[in-house]
Amino acid sequence: MRAKLIAVGERMPAWVAQGFAEYAKRLSRELPLELVEIKPGARGKGRDDARAMEQEGAALLAALPRDAQVIVLDGHGAAWSSEQLAKQLSDWRMAGRDLAFLIGGPDGHAREVLQRADQKWSLGRLTLPHMLVRLVVAEQLYRAVTILNGHPYHRGYQATPSLPRSPPRGASCASSSGVTNAARSSTS
Repeated sequence: MRAKLIAVGERMPAWVAQGFAEYAKRLSRELPLELVEIKPGARGKGRDDARAMEQEGAALLAALPRDAQVIVLDGHGAAWSSEQLAKQLSDWRMAGRDLAFLIGGPDGHAREVLQRADQKWSLGRLTLPHMLVRLVVAEQLYRAVTILNGHPYHRGYQATPSLPRSPPRGASCASSSGVTNAARSSTS
């Protein structure tokens, strides 16, 4: 199984490119990940943003691998935990199809792209720069692989147990016998 991250936008900042390359390298054996960049549609004064979005959508669909499982990054999609993504990845492996993760342009995805989606994935309610989404997706795919392999990279969320609070220095505390530390020290 192979994965493609097909994204509208070009010229990632160097730090995003380096981060993406690092995770793609880490994934190379388990889930080869390739980035395909789509030229954004023309926007600006006197331009039709809807037309730009349609052009981007057509280019995204044209870049899809044949018979791929299509996962669209969309704010209205399912918000998976890392463990849930690992379960999804396990299910996708069992299906035996290549994966295509689609990141739209500044106005989102064209209707045709959303209709083609096998699944929609939301990274949460935050608005993230689309270039950063590439890095987050690559890292989360790597994390999902490590979860499935039992690798210690993912330690999971562990709530810190509530610890009893220590009294400030010099403050008196009542013991179970009702005698305070201050009273005890004055009688010793």
